[in-house]
Amino acid sequence: MSKRNSAAAKTAARERLRVERERQAKRTKIKRQVIVACSVVGVLAAAGGIGYAVVQNNKPTYWEEAADNPLVKPANTTGENGTTVVMGKSTAKKTLVMYEDPRCPVCAQFEQTVGATVKSDYDAGKFKLQFVGATFLDRGLSGEGSKNALSALGAALDVSPEAFLEYKTAMYSAKWHPEESDDKFKDDSYLIKVADTVPALKSNAKFQKAVTDGTFDKWALEMSETFDESGVSGTPTLRMDGKSLTAPGSENAPMTVADFTTALDAALKA
Repeated sequence: MSKRNSAAAKTAARERLRVERERQAKRTKIKRQVIVACSVVGVLAAAGGIGYAVVQNNKPTYWEEAADNPLVKPANTTGENGTTVVMGKSTAKKTLVMYEDPRCPVCAQFEQTVGATVKSDYDAGKFKLQFVGATFLDRGLSGEGSKNALSALGAALDVSPEAFLEYKTAMYSAKWHPEESDDKFKDDSYLIKVADTVPALKSNAKFQKAVTDGTFDKWALEMSETFDESGVSGTPTLRMDGKSLTAPGSENAPMTVADFTTALDAALKA
């Protein structure tokens, strides 16, 4: 091989090496740019995810939004916010005030044991009935069944006081009242199923629409606030003339027919 050919070969080899180095440098640069771009996208995605999470966490809950809704008062109520619910014969001189939370298992026990006697005495005109609804179990156990059931009771009250009382009895019945930890009353379809056992509410389109639309959600919150401001700390609580009706030797509501009758007779005579 001539020196000329040898020099040309070396030059060509150096040129190929230079081209390859440039190509490799370009690939490295492109790879670096892709990595940087992906990192930026990842950071932005993470930031976006965090931002979305923050927005969602700060977003008002359904019931927080309901607090700002226009107030619709059920029929058969009085008072500034429609939270005074009194029913009964005008000739009855005294009023039995009942404080109850729809999810309360002790309220269910009271209604199942003493409820028929309360209704019989009420029908006989011994007293008017005033209902004050609570939702503190939603806070204590988490959930929304107390609020949702109270709203549905408002829809029943809008139909009639009788429908309200029958619906409340059905809610507290052994068949329909859920375990304390089971938030079944948050489900509108379940509340409507319970209501179908009440003749005035069965297949009642207006009532059902009020339940599913949450027509009386704001009212339920106002009623709950009335309970919170009452000073009553638990349910069920029964009061007449500002004094609690209790079982003998107890500060709790009477949980038997005999104890209720004794406490009621004393309150009526006072």
